[in-house]
Amino acid sequence: MEITDKMIEKLADLSRLNFDGEQRDKMKGDLEKMIAFVDTLNSVNTDGVEPLIYMTNEPLELRKDAVGAELSQAEALSNAPSKDSDYFKVPKVLDK
Repeated sequence: MEITDKMIEKLADLSRLNFDGEQRDKMKGDLEKMIAFVDTLNSVNTDGVEPLIYMTNEPLELRKDAVGAELSQAEALSNAPSKDSDYFKVPKVLDK
């Protein structure tokens, strides 16, 4: 897969990042290295290898659900950078 400047611009737009000339070249090089690594992994023969579901064969021990200390609404909003009466205010993310 070839990494083009147009692809870098599209990724930058989607991630809301800005790259200048030198940063764009570095990003392009990094993406090319990642694609090359994945291509290397794709060339590995995995015939007969069972899929790995867990990282260990040890049984998974889950903790019990327990009610802990709770914050009041006022405490939760006390350190909010932006709030509106009873709610956190966040920047608009989606356009309709």
